[in-house]
Amino acid sequence: MISLPQIESDLVQAMKAKDSAAVDTLRGLKVRIQNEKISKMKDLSEEEIVALVKSEIKRRKEAAESFTAGGRKEMAEKELAEAAILEKYMPRQLSEQELSQAIDAIIVKNNFVAADFGKAMGQLKSQVGQSADGALMAKLLKEKLK
Repeated sequence: MISLPQIESDLVQAMKAKDSAAVDTLRGLKVRIQNEKISKMKDLSEEEIVALVKSEIKRRKEAAESFTAGGRKEMAEKELAEAAILEKYMPRQLSEQELSQAIDAIIVKNNFVAADFGKAMGQLKSQVGQSADGALMAKLLKEKLK
């Protein structure tokens, strides 16, 4: 289970270990969570924290792609290292095969066709939650609904 106290504890451990990459990454995540907590005026649920971590990972991967395209390999590596640190806080992700099987089951159970993409995606998201990447879900679902 991911929580702000867990992140704070890991931050302290990273500081003791003098792991500057982990310290910087976890500090940034802690600030993002606290800012979101303030804006919503309530404690965040585990799902909300996971969603924030997921968006931070996505942001870093996109930055790494931009740095790679711009010939800044060292900056891209830094962004990917930070993404790897954050991925430790994500629930176990389904493999492409596991996700494909879940999609097949939903399609068969509900007799979905290509026109039912939105309904199928909604059911898939409710079934697998945060344990699969949304872009991968959409890609596989589109392929299977053709």
